[in-house]
Amino acid sequence: MNKEFILALKQLEKEKGIDAQVILDAIEAALISAYKKNYGSLMNVSVHMNQETGEFEVFATKEVVDDVHSPQTEISLEDAKAFSLHAELGDLVEVPEYPKNFGRIAAQTAKQVVVQRIREAERGVIYDEFTNKESEIISGVIERIEAGSCYLKLNKAEAVLPPQEQIPNEEYYVNKRIKACILEVKKAQKGPQVIVSRSNPKLLVRLFELEVPEIKDGFVVIKSVAREAGMRSKIAVQSLSDEIDAVGSCVGPNGARVKAIVDELCGEKIDIINWDESPDIYIAEALSPSLVIDVLIDEENKKAVVVVPDNQLSLAIGKEGQNARLAAKLTNWKIDIKNQSQANEQGIEYNYIFCDEDDCLGDSNA
Repeated sequence: MNKEFILALKQLEKEKGIDAQVILDAIEAALISAYKKNYGSLMNVSVHMNQETGEFEVFATKEVVDDVHSPQTEISLEDAKAFSLHAELGDLVEVPEYPKNFGRIAAQTAKQVVVQRIREAERGVIYDEFTNKESEIISGVIERIEAGSCYLKLNKAEAVLPPQEQIPNEEYYVNKRIKACILEVKKAQKGPQVIVSRSNPKLLVRLFELEVPEIKDGFVVIKSVAREAGMRSKIAVQSLSDEIDAVGSCVGPNGARVKAIVDELCGEKIDIINWDESPDIYIAEALSPSLVIDVLIDEENKKAVVVVPDNQLSLAIGKEGQNARLAAKLTNWKIDIKNQSQANEQGIEYNYIFCDEDDCLGDSNA
């Protein structure tokens, strides 16, 4: 190693952001290991490197003794005086070592360490890059499929879409381009591994941010999302401007914006509702498309009894309870849905808050 080697390290430091001192410390540690492996594992060795010239020296630390039994670890007092004039019995003295061919071994070792550190640094840069992008959308092409997991190539990293993060019943195949959101970044032996999802509610949020300029610009905010991937989702939005219709912005002209998202999510149905700070109004909205008569709030237990027209009960509950389940997730309230007949039988007092009495009665008798 020489001055050119030091200059090369400093150039690497600038280009790849690798601390030259970290590499030099690693080289010193590697040289010690290489020396012990080739010239005596019992020796207590240290390596001193000149960071200006790249030259290095090897020293063995030996104990000063009367009678030398192990030359690798011991030295006589007379010989020790040549290296330290004040040496006494029992002292430890650093003795320079000049092994044959160690220069070649040192060069090979240094090369290996530098290559390894460059790889580690590059992986570190990639890891930091994707860690800072967690929850963001990535777009990639499926490169291969193994054990149900889809692998996407992302520049110098690899993204993995595990089976549990896939949309049920969606078809995945090699060369298919998909969008997904980054869930987690793991450090793997071959480099950072990016875990992505197609089923996480965060993907729905990011897709709306991409498609709806009013959300991106901060005029409309997404307050809550509930999703059953591939089936149905509900999203609550709020406008921060009296001049902007939050739901209309998300739907887009002729439904173009929401249609683009539905198409990306394999036909998943999306209910877009207005968020409201009043729990009763919010819950009534959340149960859309069902018609609601009244919402009776129990603030202390965060429970709500919802009364709907008789013929709206199945719509309010939804297939296999999906509509009610999503509404509960969206609002974070426990919701008990009853039709008018049940409410009357149980003596539940309600008013016609969210629909006219004639309209509700008309629906009930339909």
